[in-house]
Amino acid sequence: MWGLIFGCVLLFAVACFVYLISRFYKFRFMKKITMNKKFLTILLSIIIILVMFTVLTITMNMMNSIIVLMHLVVIWLIVDFIFFIIKKCRKKPFKFYFQGIIAMVLTAVYLTFGWYFAHNVVATDYNLTTEKDMNSLRIVQLSDSHIGATFHYKEFSQYVDTMNKENPDVVVITGDFVDDDTSKEDMIQSCKALSKFKTKYGVYFVYGNHDKGYYGKEYRGYDGNDLAKELRKNGVKVLEDESVLLNNKFYIVGRQDYSEVEKGGTRASANDLVKNLDCNKYIIMLDHQPNHYKEEKNANVDLVLSGHTHGGQLIPITYSGEWLGMNDKTYGYEREKNTDFIVSSGIGDWSIKFKTGCVAEYVVVDINK
Repeated sequence: MWGLIFGCVLLFAVACFVYLISRFYKFRFMKKITMNKKFLTILLSIIIILVMFTVLTITMNMMNSIIVLMHLVVIWLIVDFIFFIIKKCRKKPFKFYFQGIIAMVLTAVYLTFGWYFAHNVVATDYNLTTEKDMNSLRIVQLSDSHIGATFHYKEFSQYVDTMNKENPDVVVITGDFVDDDTSKEDMIQSCKALSKFKTKYGVYFVYGNHDKGYYGKEYRGYDGNDLAKELRKNGVKVLEDESVLLNNKFYIVGRQDYSEVEKGGTRASANDLVKNLDCNKYIIMLDHQPNHYKEEKNANVDLVLSGHTHGGQLIPITYSGEWLGMNDKTYGYEREKNTDFIVSSGIGDWSIKFKTGCVAEYVVVDINK
């Protein structure tokens, strides 16, 4: 699936490159520089675009430079179309090629907001109620930090301080705490930062699809077991198809990530995880990927907390995971049967450094009887 997606992105990037050449060719200053020689104007257009792409790749990475150019193309197409309509109405051509300047300015403004939304973490609050016998409970959920992608351990430590101010009763980490490219130092220091949490019931962690690494221990210098060791060293409870009863009032159930199945491993069903639990007590399930809502609601879980989707990341691909049947939900809150589902966009990001379809967040869930 990801190979198909990346293949389509590559083809679209080539089409974007060709389109931008044809647009830069229209600038009057280009033709003045080349003395109106068509071949030289095309060559200069190619050089300008290659320089832009190179600078963007050096300052960010290739993925993000492609994203910037794609946004520029889409916005330029829209501006071109609007000016085409205006030209038809006014019945005479424009003296200058305004479209290009407008498109570049709009793209810069739009992606500046996207950069801000990806790098400025906010709190998102949910208030839930239950008929079950339990005291009020405040959960802080952090997900998809992908340490090292949009921030390193020093910034993460500051986010922990901010989340501590929410006075959580319990903290849950719903996967992708680290990324495949997270350095060992970043991983160790970020685990240490988690020890600063002050809670009644502790900090609980489930693996995401990136935490154990896709490329083997030699790639980044540690594996999922090393990560678990550092987490436990700093007071974090790692749950792998396990549950814990807290205050004799509620359970936290941590599922193995679905990526284990994709790698040929196993993970327990939601029914198997709750069959020996007291169903009169409130059950919170941590499941990195929001892919098994039917199974979880049929198991009568009260609350499922997930991440993985990054909130849809970018418009217009925001809901593509749902359209393709890869996710049951992309972002936010949903109630099905007697189960509340929450999907967080996460406090960090993977390779992409922009969010135009959502914001970076940690989640605060208040549960009251």
